[in-house]
Amino acid sequence: MFRLDGKTALVTGASQGIGRAAAALLARQGARVVVAARSLDKLEELAGEIAAAGGQAHALALDLSKPADVPGRIATLPAEWAEVDVLVNNAGVTADGLFARMSLEQWERVLTTNLTGAFAVSRELIRGMMRKRWGRIVNVSSVVGMMGNPGQANYAASKAGLIGFTKALAREIGSRNVTVNVVAPGYIVTAMTEALPEKGRQELESVIALRRLGTVDDVAAAVLYLASEEASYVTGHVLNVSGGMYM
Repeated sequence: MFRLDGKTALVTGASQGIGRAAAALLARQGARVVVAARSLDKLEELAGEIAAAGGQAHALALDLSKPADVPGRIATLPAEWAEVDVLVNNAGVTADGLFARMSLEQWERVLTTNLTGAFAVSRELIRGMMRKRWGRIVNVSSVVGMMGNPGQANYAASKAGLIGFTKALAREIGSRNVTVNVVAPGYIVTAMTEALPEKGRQELESVIALRRLGTVDDVAAAVLYLASEEASYVTGHVLNVSGGMYM
């Protein structure tokens, strides 16, 4: 189950965290994976690890803070990698701050990368999926986009925007057998959360029904499901991967 043999996937924000875990898992399940992010060194390292494990990967330098550059960067893909079946829009940034003090630059930087970036990549790849009458788009949002969070008005707006974008696009292209879904992670173990003092970590865990932080592998598994043939009758859905933090 959940095999992706013969499919080509593109994962943005693949140099670390959720994107890296998702790319590695899709490759283990048989997909040829284009790993995309700003840091080419990290991408080439990941591509090498995937190849060493028997998979196939191609590194693509892609900066979604410059969405106008996306068509040109996608056009550099070799022909054998250019027909993408599965797109995982995972790239994202934060620029947190209380709203009264938030600058226009903080607002625009987060919205541009997290939301307009997903639009730009999706627009470049959607026609190929429609022609083949098979495709999967998985947008990585956040429970913050559903519940809000103080100090993250820009981030919450971008992630809520991804949910609206997903639902509209799912209705628009469902007749072409292309599904569009969202994975919405909660608190996930990262370098930042690992640096928290024990009390701070316990406070985070106390608001989660499962009483633990999630892992990048928890989120990658959700991405794999929505990318698979087994999810062929799921579209416009928000898969909440927060351990019960948000219900």
